[in-house]
Amino acid sequence: MHKKTALLRAAAPVAVLALALTACGGNKKSTTTDDAPKTEKGSSAPAGGGELKPGQGGTGKFKEESRTITYEVAAQKVHVSTEAETKKLVSDPKRAKGLVAATAWVKYTNKGGGVVKESPDVADESEIYADGQRGGLLIGAAEDGPGCEDTLDIENWKAGQSHTICQTYMIPKGAKSVEVHWAGEDQSGSPLIWKFDNAG
Repeated sequence: MHKKTALLRAAAPVAVLALALTACGGNKKSTTTDDAPKTEKGSSAPAGGGELKPGQGGTGKFKEESRTITYEVAAQKVHVSTEAETKKLVSDPKRAKGLVAATAWVKYTNKGGGVVKESPDVADESEIYADGQRGGLLIGAAEDGPGCEDTLDIENWKAGQSHTICQTYMIPKGAKSVEVHWAGEDQSGSPLIWKFDNAG
């Protein structure tokens, strides 16, 4: 499924809403959290699930093709688009009524386990939640924006190297809080969570 998602992203001229929307929210003005702090060296949290500060790294394992890679994962920032910006991203603006696009910049560092030859799937485990409910994945959104890397362009990812991969989800307009979740294979049902306050 992960490779299919990557191929759909590459082929889609206009973003399409891939997952059923389960969230609902109010009508307060959305703001961005572009000024979230960057990852600092030595700010990694121990392995396992839990809440982290924006930019703080947590570790987890994820299977890429035939090998299991240990990753350090750090959600850097989240940008919540306006309704007007969101309408330009989606294929059917009517389906986006009351919703806005939220894009998360997540930095992944290969900490060991082998070389990821091409098109890593680790970012597919990143999800965006708004006010406690998961948003709907927006496939084909402009995730090659400033600071974002396309997974189809990532090859021979060696230990010690980092890449920033973005994911875009549809969330209710006016959500008060936005969270980025990532769950690897050893999180035991408890994902790594980064919370971004989104109150205006």
